[in-house]
Amino acid sequence: MVPQARPLIEILAEIPDFRSNHGKRHPLGAIFALACSAMLCGYRSYTAIAEWGRHYGEPLVRALGFTRHPPCAATLHTVFRRVDRAALEAKLGTWAEGLLGEAPRPEEGADAIAIDGKTLRGSQKQGAPGVHLLSALAHRVGLTLAQQAVDDKTNEIPVALEVLRHLVLEGRIVTMDALLTQRQIAQHIVDAGGDYVMVVKENQPQLLEDIATVFALAPIAGERRTAAETLDLGHGRIEQRGLQTSNVLRGYSDWPGLAQVFQLERQVIIKNTGAGREEVVVGVSSLTPERADAARLLAVVRGHWSIENRSHWVRDVTFDEDRSQVRCGNIPQVMAALRNTVVGLMRWAGYTNIAAACRRFAAQPQAALHLIGIALEN
Repeated sequence: MVPQARPLIEILAEIPDFRSNHGKRHPLGAIFALACSAMLCGYRSYTAIAEWGRHYGEPLVRALGFTRHPPCAATLHTVFRRVDRAALEAKLGTWAEGLLGEAPRPEEGADAIAIDGKTLRGSQKQGAPGVHLLSALAHRVGLTLAQQAVDDKTNEIPVALEVLRHLVLEGRIVTMDALLTQRQIAQHIVDAGGDYVMVVKENQPQLLEDIATVFALAPIAGERRTAAETLDLGHGRIEQRGLQTSNVLRGYSDWPGLAQVFQLERQVIIKNTGAGREEVVVGVSSLTPERADAARLLAVVRGHWSIENRSHWVRDVTFDEDRSQVRCGNIPQVMAALRNTVVGLMRWAGYTNIAAACRRFAAQPQAALHLIGIALEN
């Protein structure tokens, strides 16, 4: 399946070129097309990407846009280190928004976007700056819509606000963990026409106490509560979840846009040993009971947590991201942005097993080129 939005190859050709014309051998768009194609085939480092470019002969090299031999690893190092990282991330984010807009709308009518952070641990060990990246990922497709580095001297909160400013929030639901459950973030989302689902922990003590009180008491007159449960049997464990909602704090709490609070109880039992664990998570949402009952909120909360499996886990296991020790200039962030792009592209094209998809593309590199929008001549 080839995206019907603008092909990725066209977007890559629009990335601003920082190089002077003197001595420039390779088009910048071709270099990034090479990187994306090689990553689709499971190649992980810029050294491996350079090797991939030499494997398949002149027709593939020409199709990528090179007029001579493909670039060496040193050239990729220089380009990834010095390219305008913000411009690259913005271009890829706009392209991902286009793909998301083309995908069939969810039955519930609103897309959910997770704001979540990930540290590039291998690069961090080498002393690279800005290796904690905050990303916005679409629950439904697994596309990364935005990515921004968190400066070592700050935290995720101001960066989250900056990421949100670059997203279309109207008619969408934003999910996040407790660190980002902040008044200014909630206010920004509702002011932009979006909704939020936020987990509440000790960093918001009054809100946490209010929610605990709600679910410790019986419902009162005029209060609306809903409840939903799920049971999953698989991967050697039994996992049961139960979520309750209440609208009783609406109008009482001054939390921006608050319409409902929820309490999620989760129990996991390991089949072989019988060992188990339980946890209780509470949160707030701007979604009214009419727009999202307990079943809907439970699905949204689970969708946020699934990003770990659909994006972060894939980047670490399939693309070995946490063991990558690149540290110069923009290389760590650029490589992460390209990994996000190819994982999202494969998800959008219908691949659920990313490792298997990489093996298929490695055996059929023309399919990788086709997916980014290049047709090889017969």
